[in-house]
Amino acid sequence: MLKATLRGFLAHRGRLLMSALAVVLSVAFVAGSLVFSDTVSRTFDRLFASTAADVSVTPRQDLRSPVPTGVVRTLPADLARRVAEVPGVAAVQLDVVVRNATVVDRRNRPVGPATGSPITVRNWEETGRNPLRLASGRPPRGDGEAVLDADTAGRQHVRLGDPLSVQAQPGTFRVRVVGIAAFTTTNPGSALVCLDTPVAQRRLLGSTSRATGISVEAAPGVSDARLKGRVAAAVGTTAYDVRTAGEQAKSAAESLGSFLKIIKYVMLGFAGIAVLVGVFLIVNTYAMLVAQRTRELGLLRALGADRGQVRRSVLTEAALLGLVASAVGLAAGIGLAAGLIRLLGVFGMNLSAAEMTVRWTTPVAACVVGTGVTVVAACLPARRAAAVSPMAALADTEAADVGRPLTLRAVAGAVMGAAGAAALAGCALVSRTATAVWLLGVGVVLTLIATVVAGPLLVRPLIRVLSAAFPALFGPVGRMSRRNALRNPRRTGATAAALMVGLALVTGMSVAGASVTRSVDRQIDRTLGADYIVQNRTFLPFPQQVTDAVRATPGAGTVVRQRLAPIAVRLPDGRRVQTLASAYDRQLDSVAHLRYAAGDTAAALADGHLAMDAGFARRHGVRAGSVLPAEFQGGRRTTLTVAALTDQDQAEGFGVQGGLFMGMSTFTRQVPEAADAALYVNAAPGTSTGQLRAALDKALAPYPAVQVRDQADYKELVHEQIAVLLYLVYALLGLAIVIAVLGVVNTLALSVVERTREIGLLRAIGLARRQLRRMVRLESVVIAVFGAVLGLALGLVWGVCAQRVLALQGVTALAIPWGTVVAVMAGSAVVGVVAAVVPAARASRLNVLAAIAHE
Repeated sequence: MLKATLRGFLAHRGRLLMSALAVVLSVAFVAGSLVFSDTVSRTFDRLFASTAADVSVTPRQDLRSPVPTGVVRTLPADLARRVAEVPGVAAVQLDVVVRNATVVDRRNRPVGPATGSPITVRNWEETGRNPLRLASGRPPRGDGEAVLDADTAGRQHVRLGDPLSVQAQPGTFRVRVVGIAAFTTTNPGSALVCLDTPVAQRRLLGSTSRATGISVEAAPGVSDARLKGRVAAAVGTTAYDVRTAGEQAKSAAESLGSFLKIIKYVMLGFAGIAVLVGVFLIVNTYAMLVAQRTRELGLLRALGADRGQVRRSVLTEAALLGLVASAVGLAAGIGLAAGLIRLLGVFGMNLSAAEMTVRWTTPVAACVVGTGVTVVAACLPARRAAAVSPMAALADTEAADVGRPLTLRAVAGAVMGAAGAAALAGCALVSRTATAVWLLGVGVVLTLIATVVAGPLLVRPLIRVLSAAFPALFGPVGRMSRRNALRNPRRTGATAAALMVGLALVTGMSVAGASVTRSVDRQIDRTLGADYIVQNRTFLPFPQQVTDAVRATPGAGTVVRQRLAPIAVRLPDGRRVQTLASAYDRQLDSVAHLRYAAGDTAAALADGHLAMDAGFARRHGVRAGSVLPAEFQGGRRTTLTVAALTDQDQAEGFGVQGGLFMGMSTFTRQVPEAADAALYVNAAPGTSTGQLRAALDKALAPYPAVQVRDQADYKELVHEQIAVLLYLVYALLGLAIVIAVLGVVNTLALSVVERTREIGLLRAIGLARRQLRRMVRLESVVIAVFGAVLGLALGLVWGVCAQRVLALQGVTALAIPWGTVVAVMAGSAVVGVVAAVVPAARASRLNVLAAIAHE
């Protein structure tokens, strides 16, 4: 049996090629994500280990902000003297690191990574922990001098002696490049400008009495842990975080981990789609192979092979296929990881491909995924193979399950479909977002399974409708292609299911994305009243100089500032909620149209007061007049009175969780170092908006990172952000379509083999090669369109239900992207034509006499 299995596998290797490609794709994405994340983690672990001080002292971060606030946490510089006196301390150095600066060259172009990220400006270190080594020039000495990293210098064509302008929170200043330094390990994706330490303190922090941290070097024989304890006892742990080098590296790795998780989950999403769609392809392939090998399997049974041996034979073939595909997929995954590493280089993060890390878990995962998927998918065909009777060897025709009843499928599909429909209906009726999301997920899974299970039941009615015009348009060829598609509903349903999955996903996400876009447009029109919004390109707060320039712009009337900061409030129900608070000037009503359930803007912006979202307040027992303990960054504590409850949609942009905002006087008393995140500007009387736009563009020309947006620009910005997610979905669709095309090609190719004698007879009675190719193409097109119809119907239902869930978060408008629907239908027909090219050509090249004699 083993020899027969190996010979059968080698004999049918061409027919298994398409299935192998599906497995290769899924394994490649799994292996690629693991190799890439392991390589990046190992590289940065070495970077963190080589640059971390033995012990560091930094300001305690009580609250984390989900967005940049412009606040640079500092500590007293004279604290370093106290640390230097601690026993076991060999050396102490002040650290000045600011990551929210903008640097421009002599042509006023931003100097930084290709991603548009801000540059890190810091003090130059004369220690072994410095990640930079001078490649040319000298270190900075005194005001007006700087060192630039070599990667940025090469990318932006900056040379020694070139001037740069640094725009930091305390103000803008100019420097001259006196040194260019190369990274000693890995460029973490950030451009670096280094200044002399006193200059960095004064220019970046506004005073030489402040620093962002203290680096401590341990004396020989003193462990990091022991030194940490001594330093912590000297400075206290109430206001400062004291960490060893290992703890610093771990914290940095955790921050990097969030970035790696995004990439890993995206790639695993691609792998999941490849696996899901590939399962349909493998099941279909083995089902057809089993049907075509009925006589062969019957002979094996007649020669003494029992059911278990036949079943194991088919599963062994599948395991061999999985192992071969896993090996190829592993190699492809390593190549994919290498490509990602090169792609990171485009964005400024230079990793060496020579440092690529392939841990033992990666080949194991590749083998488990590839072999496991293939074997599991082959289980049902293997069971059918084992059921072949020895008498089948005497039959003239191949066994097929064409006539088997679909009663069990009908019952199972109806039960799961009803349960899925109930879950989808429930998600549109409940009022809790978490419950609605859970019900939506359950409903999507159940309805997908129900459609796959019941798909063969829909083949005959739908394909008769979809191909109704074939006989009239194409005559006998159209009639035969229609009958071929109807011949085996199970096979047609399984082939179309692969395409259905991808199209259902993209349709559902397109409906959700279009609904979000339309809702945001409506909310901007309803809420935003400013003529223009001034924001940083990277959404970082900008220096006070920008605000001063806007206020001094001819034609600028009302200018309302917005500032952001993390806040923690203690609610009446006992919960401590950390969120983001906004602050506005008192003229907020002139640039925004807010609705209130209680109070008004004047009350909300009064000293010591704040506004809160009415729904959030209701859930936590907060009322107008409630007094809430509040905590800001740096341990600053106060009490704030809820003076207004807003009745805004949560997606309208005023606050995050809880929709908290307050007056600028209240805010600046607690967060005096915060910078402006946005300016809402109205034209002065007698000035047109066009005149104001031109004046603002001129006034802000020295600040290329700052942009002026009107309502249309603001909408376009939101559209672009939503489009990023949709592009990912479209990429998933592309992968699903590629595998679905492989499935259609495989089905048609095996069908041609199965119908070789029939094709020979048709050719013998006068069917031309061109007509034969057309027949195969029409069969392929109708199968692809059938899958598209199922996918579109399912995706529209999912999208509508997703919009109802998003409505709980303010997405109140439902939008159906009909252009996408039409494009999908047209594209599915093209997919059918493309998939039929090779099988149709193969069918037309069959020798007529050989085909008639084929058994």
